[in-house]
Amino acid sequence: MRLFLLALLVLHFPAMAQEDMSAKAWLENMSQALREQEYKISLIQLQADHIRPLVYIHGKIEDKEVAFLEHLNGPPKNAVRVGNTVTFIEHDQPAYSINASRIQGILPPAFAGDISSLESGYQFVLGGRSRLAGRPGQLVRIIPVDGFRYGYQVWLDMDTFLPLRYDMLTQDKQLLEQILVVELLVLDDVPAILNEAYKQPWPGVIAQPTRDAGDNWKFKWLPEGFNVLVKDSHRLMGSHEAVEYIALSDGIANISVYVARAGDAVMPEELVTRNGLSLATERIGNAEVVAVGKVPAETLSRIAKSITIE
Repeated sequence: MRLFLLALLVLHFPAMAQEDMSAKAWLENMSQALREQEYKISLIQLQADHIRPLVYIHGKIEDKEVAFLEHLNGPPKNAVRVGNTVTFIEHDQPAYSINASRIQGILPPAFAGDISSLESGYQFVLGGRSRLAGRPGQLVRIIPVDGFRYGYQVWLDMDTFLPLRYDMLTQDKQLLEQILVVELLVLDDVPAILNEAYKQPWPGVIAQPTRDAGDNWKFKWLPEGFNVLVKDSHRLMGSHEAVEYIALSDGIANISVYVARAGDAVMPEELVTRNGLSLATERIGNAEVVAVGKVPAETLSRIAKSITIE
């Protein structure tokens, strides 16, 4: 009985201390924690028929963020970030580096960025509290302001503000993707693996492909909050031909748009949905357009139809 009462006190005390915090304040504390704290997270990523156990370690060395991501199943596959350089290390190819502020594939990069930038596309609502990975957690719902994107919810550790669970949900509340933390360790010192990563002479950042065509593609319509991040040439789904590539994001959802002159490259001809990833293809004049992203397929189709050249 005594242990049961102590457990209730542990869950209730931080709740009283944080009673007046808004949903946005919780997310802003999460952003700071992800950037500033030293921690090790063991987690499971669930995507339909895929289950991936991962370990993520984060710290700061000489005021620079250093992080390490390890895939625990299958062939060795790791990623290392030192500052704004991410290096991918896989068993069947040489290591290579890119410019990136976060290691992709765990949490949206915006979770460690400016939370205010998400407000044009989402509203933040506090939910209930529950225990995850042995720690009391606060639920924050990230609700889309329209039907053009999916919704999200994240449970935050009430002590450190680090995320304990992350869900991506369709408009009818169907679960598309989930991150579950099974162990969270807050570290007193930078672990040895991060010190070693910081000292390593990683490969230089690969040069971005040049745009062979001078086409200046524009969008007549984008959902509120979506912006163009990148325009370059890109290879599509194993094709040997480069096509025009445009990356869009609202801070959480990412969309890739590929444009090719009709007949210049083999483009997909069907719309599929798997693990939350939708695909739409459209013929616009003499151009073929493919849009891919974790948003509703109708959104991708409308974006593809809105593209024009100026």
